[in-house]
Amino acid sequence: MKAATALLLAACLTTNVNAATVVSVGDGDTIRVSEGNKKITVRLACIDAPERSQQPWGARSTELLKQLTPIGSQVTLRVQTTDRHGRVVAELINYQGNVNKLMVGAGQAFAYRKYLRKCDAQKYLGIEDEAKRRGIGIWSVGRSGITRPWDYRKGGGSSITNSSSSRKYRCKDIGSWSRAQQLLTKGHRYLDGDGDGEACESLR
Repeated sequence: MKAATALLLAACLTTNVNAATVVSVGDGDTIRVSEGNKKITVRLACIDAPERSQQPWGARSTELLKQLTPIGSQVTLRVQTTDRHGRVVAELINYQGNVNKLMVGAGQAFAYRKYLRKCDAQKYLGIEDEAKRRGIGIWSVGRSGITRPWDYRKGGGSSITNSSSSRKYRCKDIGSWSRAQQLLTKGHRYLDGDGDGEACESLR
């Protein structure tokens, strides 16, 4: 039922390009928005940003997305699909332009080659090449850049340990999606059961 609702929502958004209001920013490629009385989790299409635990890159990417999409600001969703987690996959457009492309151009996200079929692939790859040439953000460590987020997830992440507390949390006891993401950045990687960089999807 939840999946069907998400698919219907994506279809509606594709047909009607409506303004949405930013509610929160989860990381460098995930935000929450409200459209009318609906709260929607949006996964930015065409790009993949460093995981929050890929420090300092994850924090820098998240901070830039917060600057580009402040809470309460208006964005337009150019919807592509709904992913297996029920997130709407979309390009974000605001008064500054295409936010997804801005993230890549600032060296704070990679062009997500595996999922460029519905994107302007040539444009995204060109923007990435320019960021690489300039040596900014994720390319400041050299032309090879940092570990790609998709490889990082496959490898189970870095050797970051759990927080100083030995307490183990359960998603149902945490209380909010935002709190779950905070715990994930502090090393509680077991909350991200499927390794996609998002903790406790059930709390969205």
